[in-house]
Amino acid sequence: MLLSGVTGFGLRALLDRYDRSITKDDLLDPAARRHHANVTGPLNYLLVGSDRRPSSPDSEQRADTIMIAHIPASLDRTYLISIPRDLLVTIPQSTVTGYEGGSDKINAAFQHGGGGQGGTQLLSATLTRLTGLRFDGAALIDFTGFQRVIDLVGGIRMCVDAPVRSIHTKRQFNPGCQQMDGAQALDFARQRYDLPNGDYDRQRHQQQLLKAILDKISTDNLLTNPVKLDQVLRAIGSSITMDTNGVAIEDLIFGLRGMRSDALTGIRVPAYSEMLDGTSFEMLDEGAADLFQSLGGRHVDDWVSSNPKWINQI
Repeated sequence: MLLSGVTGFGLRALLDRYDRSITKDDLLDPAARRHHANVTGPLNYLLVGSDRRPSSPDSEQRADTIMIAHIPASLDRTYLISIPRDLLVTIPQSTVTGYEGGSDKINAAFQHGGGGQGGTQLLSATLTRLTGLRFDGAALIDFTGFQRVIDLVGGIRMCVDAPVRSIHTKRQFNPGCQQMDGAQALDFARQRYDLPNGDYDRQRHQQQLLKAILDKISTDNLLTNPVKLDQVLRAIGSSITMDTNGVAIEDLIFGLRGMRSDALTGIRVPAYSEMLDGTSFEMLDEGAADLFQSLGGRHVDDWVSSNPKWINQI
């Protein structure tokens, strides 16, 4: 979206710098990879968010954010499907860490796989076993690194629905739409305690964060400021490890150049809470199987129109 208005030599130079700033790795388990190296929809990308916190070194071992980005055949919009971090699943064994497999919360798959590449591979295999989907690519995102991106574009506008006090910084967030810098926005998007819908509100705020970044980038006229554009692109690139499934970055950017921030829709996976042996888990509800089936084909629009209760307002 950023680069769609740049042409000629300037575009090639930016693409080259952007491509070199991104770490590339095999993030998908072979069983979770869809084997076709082109940008032909519908597409499903796995997004895994890591929020490294120096004050809590173990926290980076569990994935804070798990999303499926579904792009229909038209390649002009995106559905962001947030997977509940406490969803009870069967995690396969890991040849990297020697984990023998078993039942656990889905965000523990990242830990059982050793984090990083191995953790993302095990998480992708877990999701494929759960949903039947194979992925066209994946991205491991350091959301802490996105703090610099947000600051570079001058902050973003986030809307607070209910008062919440950060358990990390003790910052108080009061209701209303407001401008936030990178530290404030990421702090807000991490909160789930004391919110009316707990982690489901947190999922929606994470979707809102990504949309707000795209909104600001698309309205900030970065194309007229090549220095700032270069800084933003390199900051985004340095915060992401990508698996493009063999597709060149240039082809991916051109293939998705029709995407706009107002064409993002947030989806909540149908699930419900249940206590098992004193531990709270999320369990898949009716409708989840239909959602996953629609993501594998061309009927997501139909599922969305028939299931408004699971659509997030972002």
